[in-house]
Amino acid sequence: MTAFVRVVSQAPNQHMLVGFPGISATLPRLEGKVEIRPAKGVSASVAVSLVTVCLQRRESIHPSADSVTKKLGAPRRDLVDIVGKEMLLFRCHPNREYEEILAMDLPFVVFIPSGRGGEETARRIPPASLSLPRRTAETSYEIVVTLQQGQTEQHKFYFPVPISRFDTLSTFGMYNREESAERITDHLVRLVTTLPRWSYGPLDPISAYIRLIPNPEWLSKAKKVTINKITIGIDEEIIYNHEGDEPQKKVKTIVKHSQNVGVKMQDAGYFTSLGLIFPAKDLRDSDGVLPRGKQGFPMYNIGSFSTTGSLYKIEYYLTVKAHMTSAKDITSKQLIVVCPLDHAGCKQEMEAIELAAKDAAFINTENPMLPAPMIVRMNDPNGLHVIGMTMVGKTRKILIE
Repeated sequence: MTAFVRVVSQAPNQHMLVGFPGISATLPRLEGKVEIRPAKGVSASVAVSLVTVCLQRRESIHPSADSVTKKLGAPRRDLVDIVGKEMLLFRCHPNREYEEILAMDLPFVVFIPSGRGGEETARRIPPASLSLPRRTAETSYEIVVTLQQGQTEQHKFYFPVPISRFDTLSTFGMYNREESAERITDHLVRLVTTLPRWSYGPLDPISAYIRLIPNPEWLSKAKKVTINKITIGIDEEIIYNHEGDEPQKKVKTIVKHSQNVGVKMQDAGYFTSLGLIFPAKDLRDSDGVLPRGKQGFPMYNIGSFSTTGSLYKIEYYLTVKAHMTSAKDITSKQLIVVCPLDHAGCKQEMEAIELAAKDAAFINTENPMLPAPMIVRMNDPNGLHVIGMTMVGKTRKILIE
């Protein structure tokens, strides 16, 4: 008999993802239960030998998909691996090939790696779910339930689950330190850029303090330099197959701003502050309607963000360029972190993260407390009552309470 299998949360109206992936103190995990019922009829039994559950990650890249002329070039490359460990939920008695089951509810908890204990692949924090335009790069997750029925028949059931990362929130102290970068193109002028913080989200203001300092040893020549304009922008850099032999890099400027200066270099140098707004993506269509999101992917108010997978890596750089005469132009690239949430959204998450960390302190990862499984076998007394049936004489009837 074929089986109907679904995965639901352990409690009604509760998300299966508990904790915050990327923050080890919250012990990010998937809590749910596997429900198995007969696919046809209400009282036919299901043969069950083995039931397992795991979290599976699918990653794919197709760099040529964003070009019409290159779509027939290199094929799509895919990667599938298991995140964490596979969990055994049920195994029939060794002396039996299978057990006849009327209904089965099997609670489970799958811990998501949080980076503790080593740098090996199995302990890496998994990247967030993401799908770039035209699916040039994609990461998705799914809960996989494996149902063994007898010795030869095995079925796999897939249930998409979106996963986000919370270790790049702009409210964390590590991102609120000043970061400076210094560049010299020739011996006359030095460019120094300083960022007060370096994690940003959609519609967050970005400000940079810029200093052009003359070389005191060549001051007479440096004072002849004219600063024409200063350009600030954000470059998105996607590296496909970054861990392979032939990485492919694509760079795109997503926002840019220029300021005309037109002054000569002074003894004290030139100081200014430039800013721009990180662009956001409008989730609503032309009619102002919020469309249904793609299954298995969170709805981000941003095109993409900083992430690193096995097949691709996305990084963002704040680029400052000083255009000058009588001296070479100077360009400074400074790495920044882009978060899917804006600064206000990051602040709202902080209290929930603190509460999740307190709850996680009482959880034993080696032996987590789970609700008892509910297994109703064919020959159990009053087993038909669980599925709303009963025996009247030798006939099966609908149970009327």
